Amino acid sequence: MERNLTYADLLVPCEKKKALVVNAAVVIGASWLLALSAQVSFYVPFSVVPVTAQTFAVLMIAAMLGSGRGSFAVLTYIAQGAMGLPVFAMGKAGAWVLFGPTGGYLVGFAAAAMIVGRLAEMGWDRSVLKTAAAMTLGTLAIYTFGVFWLTVLTGSLQSALVAGLYPFIAACVFEVIAAVAVLP
Repeated sequence: MERNLTYADLLVPCEKKKALVVNAAVVIGASWLLALSAQVSFYVPFSVVPVTAQTFAVLMIAAMLGSGRGSFAVLTYIAQGAMGLPVFAMGKAGAWVLFGPTGGYLVGFAAAAMIVGRLAEMGWDRSVLKTAAAMTLGTLAIYTFGVFWLTVLTGSLQSALVAGLYPFIAACVFEVIAAVAVLP
């Protein structure tokens, strides 16, 4: 099956050494963009998880870079935060964040990047309906991992839904609409 080009493929030169440097720069730049989007954050009542612009950033990075580079950018972001750089929401840093209330969402970002990136490689980013479907599937992956981890931490699915899903539904819809408006 022929693979569709992603937007980032247009930046990569043909020579392997130059391509490696460009790919590394694109991945690191995308991880920094994700770190910046994490700082656009605030808490809502009933939740220990902040609302951030990260879902939008993850969806766009994945669609533009594809599954490999997109998920690698997310994993690079997570590694930067785990190593102590203040890149997580509200400037938090350290591996302990991965075991806190936002840990499941961070894992979900990697899963979403893989899903949305792969669908974009298959051409799903070329039409409004398919883009909306891809972005929705990516968002579902993020919240599935996030709510699952909150359920583990709280011991209650209902508490996890109240703290980790319900307050974010409007923001999710907005982010998917924004991504669909920007991408195809």
